[in-house]
Amino acid sequence: MNKKFKAVAVGGTFDEFHKGHRILLMKAFEVGEKVLVGLSSDKFAEKLRRQKNHFIECYEKRLAELKEFLRQNGFLERAEIITLDDPYGITLSHGCLNALVVSRETEYMAQEINKQREKKGLKPLKIIIVEMVPAENCFPISTTRIRRGEIDREGHLLKMLVN
Repeated sequence: MNKKFKAVAVGGTFDEFHKGHRILLMKAFEVGEKVLVGLSSDKFAEKLRRQKNHFIECYEKRLAELKEFLRQNGFLERAEIITLDDPYGITLSHGCLNALVVSRETEYMAQEINKQREKKGLKPLKIIIVEMVPAENCFPISTTRIRRGEIDREGHLLKMLVN
């Protein structure tokens, strides 16, 4: 197994664990020998919930779904799940990571992490961007759309949107 990076990080709330989440995580395990998976704490998720204005499942349930995906794909032994209380996690630490795997939607945060690393005198992390996964109607799959009942976790349309 010849991976490109020794250690990569990927993070999220991973609520309504969907096809986009799976593709993001698959990319992280494709390019990294070890993958640190940051999972938003309930406290951090609450801040996000206020922005997105929808329910977010509790940490324990999100963690169980994440672990089940990792187990089913044989990734559990290469993963380390850490709790995120802020958007940075351990990314501002010296020497522990080589790259970040992010969605196009969260690319801005990866850029911010590298700015903060530069201020601390740390080398920037390589940023690997995974494009958003489209649903059947070509709009991105997202937890918000799933929570609204527009699509299911695979991106199949559940109701037609009216203009």
